[in-house]
Amino acid sequence: MLKFYYHPTPNPLKIALFLAETDLPFELVPVDTASGKQHTPEFRAINPNGKVPAIDDDGTVVFDSTAILLYLSEKTGKLGGSPEDRGAMLSWLMFIASGLGPFSGQSVHFHHTAPEDIPYAKNRFMRETERHYQVLNDHLKGRDYIVGDSYSIADISAWGWAIRGTRVLGGDGLAQFPEVDRWFKAINVRPAVEKVQQIGKGETFKTPGDEASLRALFPSNYVNA
Repeated sequence: MLKFYYHPTPNPLKIALFLAETDLPFELVPVDTASGKQHTPEFRAINPNGKVPAIDDDGTVVFDSTAILLYLSEKTGKLGGSPEDRGAMLSWLMFIASGLGPFSGQSVHFHHTAPEDIPYAKNRFMRETERHYQVLNDHLKGRDYIVGDSYSIADISAWGWAIRGTRVLGGDGLAQFPEVDRWFKAINVRPAVEKVQQIGKGETFKTPGDEASLRALFPSNYVNA
């Protein structure tokens, strides 16, 4: 059975939604990242990069949320879009993986976690996050889905970050981008989203904040400490 290495954060949530949408059976393997479980030799054998999500599909190991979504959609034949939209699918998946996602994460880091107030970093990452959301907002005008005419892994990938819109963007969150907000609300009422909320329920994950958790989550900050 497929093992799903999980923590309730944006990138693993994408995989949780795919699994909920497709009813693909899996074994949940919680990884408490604030406690440093992603750095154990056992997990590094699964993902040398020490991050979640990852899957082990009966010996086939895949890490990185975009790679996993592509792998699972190809394995199941579901939610991968039509062949004529393949170029658009890859483009928007990489847009999220290399732009919207990382800039959102860095903006959250410098606004909510960094020990120093660095106005340049806060402005840089927030402005780039907003720019990426504006690109997506413009693209979604007249569209129900990000790629083609059907719900796909592109929507799932963007949803994983959009669900954190208020924390990422502050203020009115996604309301600043009405087309994204419309699209998100339509995705977020899907029955599978409710199933996602049950995944990992009952598991205990450490709340970050103390020095040990910061060392676990951001080890490169402490190389010479």
